[in-house]
Amino acid sequence: MPRPGQVKSPVGERLSDRIALGVLTRAFPPELIDEVVAECGRVERRHRLLPARVVVYFVLAMCLFFGQGYEEVARLLVQGLEREGRWAKAWRVPTTAAIGRARLRLGPEPLRALFARVCRPVAVARTPGAWYGRWRLVAVDGTVFDLPDTAANAEHFGRPGTSRGQGRSAYPQARVAALAECGTHAVFAAEIGPLSVHETTLAEGLFPALTEGMLVLADRGFCGMDLWRAAKAGGADLLWRVRSVVVLPVVETLEDGSYLSEIVAARDHYRRADPERVRVVEYTLGSDGAVYRLITSILDPCDAPADELAALYAQRWEIENTLDEIKNHQGGPQLVLRSRQPRGVEQEIFAFLLVHHALRDLMHRAALRDGHDPDRISFTRTLRIVRRHVTGQAALSPLPTRQGHHPEPA
Repeated sequence: MPRPGQVKSPVGERLSDRIALGVLTRAFPPELIDEVVAECGRVERRHRLLPARVVVYFVLAMCLFFGQGYEEVARLLVQGLEREGRWAKAWRVPTTAAIGRARLRLGPEPLRALFARVCRPVAVARTPGAWYGRWRLVAVDGTVFDLPDTAANAEHFGRPGTSRGQGRSAYPQARVAALAECGTHAVFAAEIGPLSVHETTLAEGLFPALTEGMLVLADRGFCGMDLWRAAKAGGADLLWRVRSVVVLPVVETLEDGSYLSEIVAARDHYRRADPERVRVVEYTLGSDGAVYRLITSILDPCDAPADELAALYAQRWEIENTLDEIKNHQGGPQLVLRSRQPRGVEQEIFAFLLVHHALRDLMHRAALRDGHDPDRISFTRTLRIVRRHVTGQAALSPLPTRQGHHPEPA
C-alpha cells in the first residue's frame, strides 16, 4: 500500500499521462497543452516529478479550487487514482516549494498562448440574449486584482494610494482590461499591466479581437478619438457612453430623436480638422433626470432606432457581472492572488480567465440543450457542481490510444 501522500502508477506509465480534470480537459485537451508548451519552449529536457503539462493543469486547478493549498490542489489533481488498484510505482505529492519552482519554470507564456488559442466568443445564432439584430453584443471594461505584498509585485505593478495611514494601499494591484461576450459572459481577450497603465491603454491591445458583426459597448471612461478609431479598425460597430463635457455639435437631427455629430481628438479640439462622424442618442434615467449620452457608429436610425439603443446599453453591465464572477465567486470575497512574483501573477490571472471561460462554455452548451438563456443558469451553482464532480474524473487517461482513438473524460 502507498504511504499517505503517495499514489502508484502503472508500470511504464508516467503519472502525467493519467491526469485529467473533466471539464478542464474537455476545454483544454492534453494534446493542445503539449502544443502550447512546445511553442513556448517549455518542454522538459529531463524527467521531472512535475512535467510542464502537469504544471499547466495544476495552475488551472489552482484557480478552480481557489483557497486550497498547493499540496491539496496537487492531491485533487490525482484523486481517484488509488482506486485503480494496479499501480506499481509510488508518486509522492510534491511539496509547496517544489510546486512553486515548477510554476516559475513554466512562466506565464503557455497560459497566455492557451488563452489565445481557446478563448473565443461562444454564442451561436440561436443563443438568447447574445445578439441585437445582426450584431454580436460584446463589452469592454477593466478591473484590478489585489496581489501579495511582496517587493517584486510592488515594484512591477505598483499600489494605489490612500488617504489614511502611510498613504498607500496594503496590497499591490495588477490592472486587467477585458472583452466579454454579453450574452454568455465568455471573456475572449484580455491584457494585463501595472496599475500605472490606464485601462484604455491596455484596451488597445484587445481591439484586434474585434471583428465585423460585433457591437462593442463601453462606459464613458473609454471615450477618445484614437481609441474609437482603433476599436472600429476591424469592422466592429460601437455604442459608447460619453461624458457630459464632450462637445457634440448637432450636424443633422434625425427622425428618431437622435442626431449626427462629430468627435475630434483632444489635440484637434480647436481646429477640428480631422473629425469622425458619429450618431448621438440622449435620454434620461432615474427620478433626478440624469442625462445619458451615447455615441454610435451606426449612423442610420433604420438599422438601430434610438430607443432600442438606449435600452440596449444596459447590456454593458454584463461585463461587470462577468468580472464579479471571476473575482468574488471563482476567487472569493476580498480576493488576493497567491503569486508572489510578477510572472506568476500573469500566469495566475490567465488561468483564472481560462477556467472561467471553460465554465461559461459548459453553461452555454447546457443552456442551448435545454432551450434556456445562459443568464438563467447560476454561475455559482455550476462552479460548485464542477468542483464536486471534477476530481472523480481524474483517473481517466487523456492520452490517445492506439489506432488514433482519443478517449474523452467522463
